[in-house]
Amino acid sequence: MDRTPKEKPLEKLIHGIFLVLGLVAVASVLLISVYLIVAGLPAIREIGLAKFLFGRTWASTAATPQFGILPFILTSVYGTAGAIVLGVPVGFFTAVYLSKHAPKWLRETGEAAVSLLAGIPSVVYGLVGMMVLVPGIQRVFGLADGSGLLAAILVLAVMILPSIVKVSITALDAVPKEYEDASLALGATKIETTFRVSVPAAKSGIAAAVVLGVGRAIGEAMAVMMVAGNVANMPSLFQSVRFLTTAVASEMSYSAGLQRQALFSIALVLFFFIMLINALLNLVLKRGGEK
Repeated sequence: MDRTPKEKPLEKLIHGIFLVLGLVAVASVLLISVYLIVAGLPAIREIGLAKFLFGRTWASTAATPQFGILPFILTSVYGTAGAIVLGVPVGFFTAVYLSKHAPKWLRETGEAAVSLLAGIPSVVYGLVGMMVLVPGIQRVFGLADGSGLLAAILVLAVMILPSIVKVSITALDAVPKEYEDASLALGATKIETTFRVSVPAAKSGIAAAVVLGVGRAIGEAMAVMMVAGNVANMPSLFQSVRFLTTAVASEMSYSAGLQRQALFSIALVLFFFIMLINALLNLVLKRGGEK
C-alpha cells in the first residue's frame, strides 16, 4: 500500500514523455506532408496534372522545358516490383530456415551476415554493382552498356534482404512454442508445422517486413543512380533508366524556378506512392485478419 503513491508520479511522468514523443512523431509526419504539398502543387498547377503525370519527356533544362514524369513513375514501379519478386521469397525462406530449422551455430552466423548487410552504406552497394554487376550484365547479354533497370532490380533485391530477414525472424520467434508443440503432437511434420502453424501466426510481422522492404526499394536513390544509368527513358530491362528518387537527387543541386518546383512535385508523387502502398498492405492485412 505504501509503494503505490510513490509509483504514481513516476508513471505519470513516463506516460507524459511517451505522449510527447508520440505527438512529435505525428507532428513530424504532418509537417512533412504539408511542406511537400505546399512546395509541390505550384508546379503541377503550372504544368498541368495530366502533362506532368503522363508526359513521356523530361527535358527540364531545354530551351522549351518539358516535365513529363511517366518514365520515372513506371521505372520506379517496375524496379520496386522486380526487387520484391526477387527479394521477398529469398528473404522469407531464409528467415524461416534460420528461425525454425537451422542449427544454432548456423543461425548465429546467418544473423551476423544479415546484420552486416544491413550496415553496409547504399553507396557501397552502388559501387559494387557498378564495378561488378554492370560489367557482368554487359558481358552476359552482349550489351554496349550494362547499366539499366535489370542492374537496379538486382541491387535493390539484395538491399531489401536485411529488412525482410531480420523482421521476419523476429515475428517467427514470437510465435508461442505451444502452437508448434500441439501441431507436432497431432502428427504434423516439422515442415508442415512451420508453414501451416508458425508462418500464419506470424503473418502480420512478415507483412511488416515486406512493407519495410518496399519502402527501402522505392526510396533508394544513391545505389540506383550508380547502376541504372540515370537517363530519362521509358523502362526497359537493358536500357538506362531514371527512378523518381534519382530524378530528384540528380538535379536538385543545380535546379531553380519551375524546375526546382517540379522536383518537389516528384517528391510529392513519391510520397503518395508510399502512402498508397502502405494503405493497400494494411487493407490486405485487415481483411486477412477478419477471415
